[in-house]
Amino acid sequence: MKTNISDRMVMAVVISTLSLVGMSIPTNAQQQAQEEQKEQKRDQQEKQQEQKQRQQQKTQQQQQERVQRKSDQDQKQQRVQQQQQQDQKQKQNQQQQQERVQRKSDQDQKQQQQRVQQEQKQDQRQQQQKQQEQQQERVQRKSDHDQKQQQHRVQQEQKQDQRQQEKQQQRLSQQQQQKLISQQQQRVVQYRQHLEQQERLAQQHIALLQQQKRMAQYRFQEQYLERLRQQQIHLRDHRFDYDRDPYFYTVPIYRYNRGGTYYETNEYGANMLRQAVNHGYQEGFRAGKADRDDRWRGNYKDSYAYRDANYGYSGYYIARNDYNYYFREGFRRGYEDGYNTRYQYGRFADGNYSMLDNILSQILKFQSLR
Repeated sequence: MKTNISDRMVMAVVISTLSLVGMSIPTNAQQQAQEEQKEQKRDQQEKQQEQKQRQQQKTQQQQQERVQRKSDQDQKQQRVQQQQQQDQKQKQNQQQQQERVQRKSDQDQKQQQQRVQQEQKQDQRQQQQKQQEQQQERVQRKSDHDQKQQQHRVQQEQKQDQRQQEKQQQRLSQQQQQKLISQQQQRVVQYRQHLEQQERLAQQHIALLQQQKRMAQYRFQEQYLERLRQQQIHLRDHRFDYDRDPYFYTVPIYRYNRGGTYYETNEYGANMLRQAVNHGYQEGFRAGKADRDDRWRGNYKDSYAYRDANYGYSGYYIARNDYNYYFREGFRRGYEDGYNTRYQYGRFADGNYSMLDNILSQILKFQSLR
């Protein structure tokens, strides 16, 4: 098609040239020109048709490109969605994995706690078992110790009964018994007179306590005097049977030292001396506590009970001076414990204060005569 167009253009140029030089063109040339014009028109139409085709091709190409771009975009979006789905799935997998790991960790931790608890329970059971075994051992040792002490006490009691039987067989002579009875009767008379004199001194001391406003000490002395009155009534109404009292025919088995002089006594006299120390400790503790309650300076010698020292004395078995001496020994120690709120020398049991056995032995210092 392009070659024909070029040929026609060359021929037109030739014809034009010939016209310029004055050459005449035959009629058939005009026809030919018309044909050429028609040909040109057809060429133009073909060109337009080609342009239209090219335009259509371009439009189709653009449409294809848009379709391609749309397809590419859809594919890209699809890949993105797939990637997102994969990421989401991977995230879900990771989350599930983490949950499995967490559940496994929780389960392991729970199992560990259970093991620890079981071990603790086992340790506790072992410890309890060990404590029970130790307790049983202590109980067994205590039982053995108590049994041993019981056997020792039984042996001592048997020895003591044997000594008492021997002492009963070794009775004092009738003359010695009468001498003891005579001394005893004189002591009782003197003691009754002494109690009557002490009553007046006690009332004077009570008046002094009232002036000093020592109310706790005042109440203590009132109670002490009441106990002395009950003791005096008992002594006045009691009918003593000298003939049947074993003290007056039992031989001495102890000796003790007071003021550098040794004295002898039997078990009944020794019990009275022990009673003197314990009564002294009890009254001293109460007196010391009363001074402490009154916030009064500590001074056991200032107490009427210390100067009197007769509570618990019946007038029998031992001299009043001996009883007073050992009563004051107990009183001094009891006063210190009561004033200082402690139990260094004694103890409190069954509602009564008493001296510790080892302190009691140190004070009396009995020496056996057998």
